[in-house]
Amino acid sequence: MTTRRTFLLRSGMASAAALLARAGLTEQQTSADPAVQPNPTLPDQLRAAAADETIKTTKLTDTIFLLQGVGGNIVCQIGPDGKVIIDSGVATGTRKLLDALGKLDENRLKLLINTHWHMDHTDGNAVLHLQGGAFIIAQENTRARLASPQYLRVYDVHFPAAPEAALPQETFADANTLWVNNDQLTLVHAPNAHTDSDIFIHFVKGNVIHAGDLWFNGMYPMIDLSSGGSIIGMISGVNAVLAKADDRTKIVPGHGALGNKAALAAYRTMLVTVANRVRDLKARGKTVNEAIAAKPTSDLDPAWAKMGPLKPDTFVALVYESL
Repeated sequence: MTTRRTFLLRSGMASAAALLARAGLTEQQTSADPAVQPNPTLPDQLRAAAADETIKTTKLTDTIFLLQGVGGNIVCQIGPDGKVIIDSGVATGTRKLLDALGKLDENRLKLLINTHWHMDHTDGNAVLHLQGGAFIIAQENTRARLASPQYLRVYDVHFPAAPEAALPQETFADANTLWVNNDQLTLVHAPNAHTDSDIFIHFVKGNVIHAGDLWFNGMYPMIDLSSGGSIIGMISGVNAVLAKADDRTKIVPGHGALGNKAALAAYRTMLVTVANRVRDLKARGKTVNEAIAAKPTSDLDPAWAKMGPLKPDTFVALVYESL
């Protein structure tokens, strides 16, 4: 048996869902609702793991780096204007995150961009704002959701409103453009995808895209129906990322290993295939449980169910309910 820490590092994702899987919930322990996997202690598990995390740093370009620990994948751009980071991870891991950022260059932390509201991407916001000095930018729904209590139905977890220091100081609706460290950063909203607050960030000159949780690389994605997510929105968001990418673009998923356009295109094919199959079952009058029993992902499971947050049955249920 591997330790939790070893598992998280090896999987390259360390998401809330991965910790759920490590908790060893059985089918008998899950809710009667196939789209709900109860784990009300999930935030505590994440914070306990993050307190002992190791940050892995990967150089993507001379000025852009990928940092992976507990929580979603983080990207940092360095330069004379100051550091820009995408997502803040889990609060208990911010000391090690700041240490890792400090090793990249001597310039201060300037901007923090959130890809969406989920805690494994935003829990460190307050620390990075108050101690690191980061100005926080996000899509407007991220601030709205962080500012009020939230319920993550797929894991049956309630989250209180975040403190004022964790809230984005600047928001936008559809798109935003920044010019920082001699590069153009394009921030694009993907409506009703993983949540209703998702964005992806394109470093135009650097040819790097952080796709956020539009992409769970090598695994079935979690779709947060309670936050406005949908399979159609996921597919549309991935299409938008692919439209910005070329064969040399380095694409960072929200969870999983660094990827490229070909890998993201394969993920899109999987999403479309499952959506079409589940839509057909639903059109033929099948209930959600009957759709699950039909095993519409059986031929895909060897490639996509080897790791990640969701069992195939739960993914099918989420797709069914979002159609």
